[in-house]
Amino acid sequence: MASAAFELKGKTVFVGGHRGMVGAALMRRLAREQADLLTASRSEVDLRDQSAVNAWFAAKRPQAVFLAAAKVGGIVANNTLRAEFLHDNLAISSNVIHAAHANRCEKLMFFGSSCIYPRLAPQPLREDSLLTGPLEPTNEPYAIAKIAGIKMAEAYRRQYGADFISVMPTNLYGPGDNYHPEYSHVMAALIRRFHEAKISGGSNVVVWGTGTPRREFLYVEDLADACIHLMKTYSSPEPVNIGTGEDISIAELALIVAATVGFRGEISFDTSRPDGTPRKLLDIGRLSRLGWRATTSLKDGIQLAYRAFRAESDGRHKNDLLVLGTGDCRIEHTKQRFE
Repeated sequence: MASAAFELKGKTVFVGGHRGMVGAALMRRLAREQADLLTASRSEVDLRDQSAVNAWFAAKRPQAVFLAAAKVGGIVANNTLRAEFLHDNLAISSNVIHAAHANRCEKLMFFGSSCIYPRLAPQPLREDSLLTGPLEPTNEPYAIAKIAGIKMAEAYRRQYGADFISVMPTNLYGPGDNYHPEYSHVMAALIRRFHEAKISGGSNVVVWGTGTPRREFLYVEDLADACIHLMKTYSSPEPVNIGTGEDISIAELALIVAATVGFRGEISFDTSRPDGTPRKLLDIGRLSRLGWRATTSLKDGIQLAYRAFRAESDGRHKNDLLVLGTGDCRIEHTKQRFE
């Protein structure tokens, strides 16, 4: 593992996907670094458009880039919008990484995902498990696009000497999450369902799947802090897992969320819904050796996330297409979301 000091203070820093959950957390954390922050809404530059990205980078010339922009979603979204998840994420990665190199960006961080690892890779998931087996079928297109981005960052480093690094966050939650009833991730989906059941006086909440899969969860503000730490101290082609090193079953998670929200009814499981990967726990040994550990406990994080959910819900029109904390693109008619 190589380390090299990189100062963010006084640098022009571009956060791709600044309106999404991860990008917004990065913006909040970067405010403490005294950097000159650059953002671009989709109306200013569509990161899927190669010519638009090239022109924007040539005009702005950011010195550091956090590439957190992506088309994201839960199991249903990944499995339904397969072509869009593959095309859009490949385009975003390819366009931004190449434009950063062409315009002499000093450092870039690419955001992968824990779903890039083989479905049945040994647990906890080590960074060197990448490409050692078949992927989880339900999110294969998204995973392939993310793997391509990781390998692209690695290739530009090796061929051109670009200081491009990659990180692999675990499952995230917190302020700015997407609470869509069909396409959200599990934490956001549970928070919304238990909250709505509590408000309506419902006696039962249905959780998708069997409840047996185990997942690791990281509060998004912790992720942002880890990324700043790595951007300032890490320089190597090997990706870095970012997580807590602890996992929990979906059934256990549902009980914690229900208690946090104040729902006292029954919990049942819809076993017709897919479980996805049986277990996803990251090996965070590399991250720990680099001097960083998460500080927000799961229970504290869920309380903070629920508080954020209620604050973000205030004054919004509630309907079947409710989306909170959306990213650079929001097309509700086709239920797409970009961060």
